[in-house]
Amino acid sequence: MKKSILKFLTLGLITIFSLGIFVPATHAEDTPTLGASITLQPVSKTMEIQSDAIYDSSFQITNDGDAAIRIEVYAAPYSYVYSESDDTYKLGFSNENNFTQLSRWITIQDTSGNFVERTTFSIEPKQTIDIIYRISTPNNIPAGGQYAVIFSQTISDAVSSTGIRTEASAGMIIYGHSSEGEVITSAEISDLKIEQNFSASAKVKNTGNTDFSAFGTLKVEPIIGFSSYETPSTNARISVIPESEREITDKWEEGTPSFGIYKATWTIVAGETTETIERIVFLISPVFIIITITLLTIIVIWIIIRVRKRKERRSRLAV
Repeated sequence: MKKSILKFLTLGLITIFSLGIFVPATHAEDTPTLGASITLQPVSKTMEIQSDAIYDSSFQITNDGDAAIRIEVYAAPYSYVYSESDDTYKLGFSNENNFTQLSRWITIQDTSGNFVERTTFSIEPKQTIDIIYRISTPNNIPAGGQYAVIFSQTISDAVSSTGIRTEASAGMIIYGHSSEGEVITSAEISDLKIEQNFSASAKVKNTGNTDFSAFGTLKVEPIIGFSSYETPSTNARISVIPESEREITDKWEEGTPSFGIYKATWTIVAGETTETIERIVFLISPVFIIITITLLTIIVIWIIIRVRKRKERRSRLAV
């Protein structure tokens, strides 16, 4: 009986240890590198606009490649479109709404000095050129924000060995803020979550008529433990434009503990709105589990042996 019990428990422990050290391998796929490469500065511009006005400005494009290129420059709407397939908002450049009229007010100065909707330029290797654009507002502009992106896209007929057309594209986002009418800053924060692995997420929806910045702060404090974490203040804030929803995430990546009890707090600030949730996270390492099972196994065996010895002693005394 004793041998059967010991054999069963030993096999169980061997199985546990075997499962504990098994780690599946993962492999990363290489992604192709495109030949054309351009850099655009600045990548965004924020400006105040009013009705019946003209604003001239510029940005720079650098050809980072080793061959001369041609680029096409044009403006497009900057917005987010809801996707029913995965219940998310995706960045789009063809969807027009009340907040993307700015893209229709932008023209680009061509090499002849005329302002046109689309034009092309030639750039030598390592050369930087200035692109001048103009915003001409109509007599009546809506209150709140207006958003557009000026694209600079290479024009090439070359195809790489993998069959990919070697083109590159960069864009400068323009955040236009109307100086007329009522500005409404309104945000909805939802789906705040803190997972067991110290990853946090939330969704922020802009229900107003102007953009605002949003960010999240994950703070983890030990109740039983030694490590702690707080989202770095250097983490980038995201801009949320009207009629869009963005996801904010953070995760404690480095130095995460494997044992202890921790209090995790996840705070989201979106414009003038703030939401916070808390969670107690219990962490037990696999090593601790194995040690605990081993100790319990020893205790169970010891109890079985003690009980059998008592029964045998009682049996001898009863004779």
